[in-house]
Amino acid sequence: MISSNYLSVWSLFKKEVFRFFKVGIQTIIGPAVSSLLFLAVFNLALGRSVQTINGVSFAKFIAPGLIMMTILQNAFSNSASSIGQAKSQGNIVDVLMAPLGDFELALGYVGGSVARGLICGLVTAIGMIIFIPLSIYSFAALLFYAIMGSLMMGSLGTMVGIWADKWDQQQGITNFVVLPLTFLSGTFYSISRLPDFWQNFANFNPFFYNIDGFRYAFLGQSDSSLFVGSVTLITINLILFFFCYLMFKTGYKLKS
Repeated sequence: MISSNYLSVWSLFKKEVFRFFKVGIQTIIGPAVSSLLFLAVFNLALGRSVQTINGVSFAKFIAPGLIMMTILQNAFSNSASSIGQAKSQGNIVDVLMAPLGDFELALGYVGGSVARGLICGLVTAIGMIIFIPLSIYSFAALLFYAIMGSLMMGSLGTMVGIWADKWDQQQGITNFVVLPLTFLSGTFYSISRLPDFWQNFANFNPFFYNIDGFRYAFLGQSDSSLFVGSVTLITINLILFFFCYLMFKTGYKLKS
């Protein structure tokens, strides 16, 4: 029974991975190119007026944030688009009828999103290293925050994919939740330079803890407590994954 469940989860995971690899130019190369364009535009536009942030060159400071931004956005879009597409085409029933438990369904979809997030982040990092001499300060922090970020957004994307009945609803979450929280999380700046109100706002933004911790992995400095950020991310991930499991268990918008 354990072997059968393992193989079933692995099959769902492979299906999710092969799905985005088939259109790798769009799902992997495209996001990496977009992040490199962000880096080029901001560096060219602000590189002379803002040469350093917290003693670090502007390009080196924003590069980790852009890599994490790529991880977060692509982990979210993977499960959200996969489940949304399966629902619209009517073939979600094929997955639901497979010998998979509710926990295993959540694990397979979220696992596929984590894989895409990490792969997109790796490709983006490789592209940036060509132009910026990045060095890693802490491999443990690098892995932890990369996994936490992709797990958080993979879980959120799974929930949105199940909840959304139309593509417009998915895009609404992306445009009005994911993107604003990403840009207001210190991707392009240090929150220490913000007014008190926006600094306090950032402390309630889980995206900030992902980006701040991931930046620490490269630079060895952070704008917040790594302990608080780690506990916050672990707690949020446990809650989000539990809700994914509940959605599959209750058949919310999946079973008539």
